[in-house]
Amino acid sequence: MTTAQFWGDYARTKPSPRETNAAGERTWFNWTQYPEHGPGEEILCRQGFGMPERALELGCGSGRNIAHLAGRGVTSVGLDLSDVQLSRARAKWGDVEHLHFVQMDATEFLGKTEDRYDAVFSIFGALWFTDPAVSLPLVHEHLNPGGVLAFSHAPAIDGCYGAQGAYKGDFAGAPPILRRWAYTPQMWTGILLNYGFVDVSAVVLPAPHAGDLGTLHVRAVRI
Repeated sequence: MTTAQFWGDYARTKPSPRETNAAGERTWFNWTQYPEHGPGEEILCRQGFGMPERALELGCGSGRNIAHLAGRGVTSVGLDLSDVQLSRARAKWGDVEHLHFVQMDATEFLGKTEDRYDAVFSIFGALWFTDPAVSLPLVHEHLNPGGVLAFSHAPAIDGCYGAQGAYKGDFAGAPPILRRWAYTPQMWTGILLNYGFVDVSAVVLPAPHAGDLGTLHVRAVRI
């Protein structure tokens, strides 16, 4: 099984996204695993410039977050490896102006494109599943000065840091191909500073209900 096939199978198990939020909006930002919880698109605003002019989402899934930016006039690219997810995204958001979807591995795309962005973000997406030693230099290269990198995913399990493999099912069949990279907020801060980012903020956002798992949220700026 390839990584693309894995994500295609995963997408088929997911329920259809909600059509609207509590306010009746078709698009909105959701950095956490909880509906309408946490910050919004203001995380991507550049100091002194406001909303980005160009944005890239690494692992856009069914496309709602990147469509939300495009709806606000941001020239937006949604990247995903899964043809299943992108078929859904194009069916739902294909008529949105300023929005373009690409099926490609994140590091392959960043290694080929000459485009630069004011914001690059990933929500439980490709930056979680890519070695930061590979992805962060590429993101840094393709951010404009003052551009924002932001991402979110589940927090690291205490004591389990770096690359984490995952088996599925009953441990039968082919070996796993999926890895995630897990670090504490303090570790992420050091990693990002090491790769030339500044103004790093790395925190675990508390869940809306006490006792539930929080969400790691990281924001950094390219000089």
